[in-house]
Amino acid sequence: MQRITMTLDGELMDELDRFIAARGYQNRSEAMRDLVRAGLQREREDASAAPAAEAPTCMAALVYVYDHHIRELSKRLAHTHHDHHDLSVATLHVHLDHDSCMEVAVLRGDTAAVRHLSEHVIAERGVRHGRLVTIPVDLRSEQHAHGEHSHHHQHAYVKEAG
Repeated sequence: MQRITMTLDGELMDELDRFIAARGYQNRSEAMRDLVRAGLQREREDASAAPAAEAPTCMAALVYVYDHHIRELSKRLAHTHHDHHDLSVATLHVHLDHDSCMEVAVLRGDTAAVRHLSEHVIAERGVRHGRLVTIPVDLRSEQHAHGEHSHHHQHAYVKEAG
């Protein structure tokens, strides 16, 4: 076994201690090992369920909560979205309390690239929660007439399940 050191905020530590007491763990290490195993198992299940049948393009909603007091985090998140402007459609920013903000980023494009961007955002130090929901689509560029003018733009056609 290897020894690691972790830093947790007081609120998360209190929640962990309540979890330990409720489940009857003998110590924090046992609880952390089980939680890590469960998280890794869920990740494996998510990864094995998605890519094989996954559409090459998607629309997605990335929802995450972060601590806006973490140094430069808001700026890093904004830069990440700017660096992936081809995937980022829009972002809704909500102030939850004095410390926490929630953002909902609407993404569109290559499914693997959307997943990669989402994993990068969720892994940022200070991002507390994150979840990606994808919807498989066909992106098609079409010409439409709007009044007297005609132009090309993309439409996202939702793929039916099954």
